[in-house]
Amino acid sequence: MDFTPSPRTEEVRAQVRAIIREHFTDEERRKVAESGTLHSQAFHRGLAAAGILGAAWPVDEGGQDFSPHEMDVVTEEAARAGAPLAAYSTTMLVAETIRRMGSRELRDRVLPGVLAGETIIALGYTEPGVGSDVAAVRTRATRREDGKWVINGEKAFTTSAEVATYVFVLARTNPDVPRHRGLSLFLVPTSTPGISFSPVHTLGGEKSNMSVFDNVVVGDDALVGEVDGGWQTMIVALDFERGGEFAAEVQRLLDLVVDWAGENPEEITPHMLRRLGRAATATEVSRLLGIRTTGLRAEGRPANLEGTMAKLYGTETLLKHSSQLLDSLGARGAARARDLDREIEHVYRHSFVTTIYGGTSEVLRGVLAERRLGLPRAGSKS
Repeated sequence: MDFTPSPRTEEVRAQVRAIIREHFTDEERRKVAESGTLHSQAFHRGLAAAGILGAAWPVDEGGQDFSPHEMDVVTEEAARAGAPLAAYSTTMLVAETIRRMGSRELRDRVLPGVLAGETIIALGYTEPGVGSDVAAVRTRATRREDGKWVINGEKAFTTSAEVATYVFVLARTNPDVPRHRGLSLFLVPTSTPGISFSPVHTLGGEKSNMSVFDNVVVGDDALVGEVDGGWQTMIVALDFERGGEFAAEVQRLLDLVVDWAGENPEEITPHMLRRLGRAATATEVSRLLGIRTTGLRAEGRPANLEGTMAKLYGTETLLKHSSQLLDSLGARGAARARDLDREIEHVYRHSFVTTIYGGTSEVLRGVLAERRLGLPRAGSKS
């Protein structure tokens, strides 16, 4: 597999960097940090104006036929600049799922707003007490006599819901079949009566939400995929969620610490240099795992397990080396006296949540053990 970036990939990289410089200004960065919402509407609209949203789609669907490698550049450059992409990522994940699994009416209703940067979509998978075991969801969608669906339940960590147009809700529609078979996915407008959000402030300073669905009524036109076929639809969505996007966050950490060392040469010790060397090696491994995943997808080959490996390694690398490198800064890092100190310390706090979304590290290790190594499921008697 050739890991050399193409000339067009580098052209896209230059374009994205220009968008970041123009739209994610220092003032915008401060606004995002103060709000805790992992979304910059100015940056998002800048991407839309340049045709970057949905750029991987065919031209006749509003895209630019970008390759997966070219789309990866968006997340790489945003992560290295510290620009938030949580809402962008969930929106494009669901939009791609709708494009593949949604009805024609749903595609026509939702996707133009996504491409224009006007529509934001949050994920409504996780529930209190359920965690990453999404097949155990208790949110119910019950069909009424008039054919409408009534949704009741709670969702946890509905990140970006406060700025979202829709929530992509996983609900149980049939309690009488095995749990993976009785699930359905609904695209629920956040303006629907009965939906409420409560902010959840995290260790990393980011704001997420608890969401309550109290007799929320939607029609069949909100379904994405088949009734009781939500698990199969989720598998499609998950193939876009896990990849090498966290490699860029590890690279940003490395860049920040190198800048810090350049400003504080008197603080550099052999111990710090050893840690920087180990972090640089792990960063390169993380990057290559991500490129491998993207390369398989570019060839039209399955890459779910490779994406799982890249996500697991990238987030665990970020957690480990942010801790070690922050420790190398000593008391100055923890004191957060300057902007650079604060950014490095924030990466450390943020690193914990990266090991949770998209599947916890424990769950992903189990997936790889079973599906790649052929080991029995945990707790199995075989």
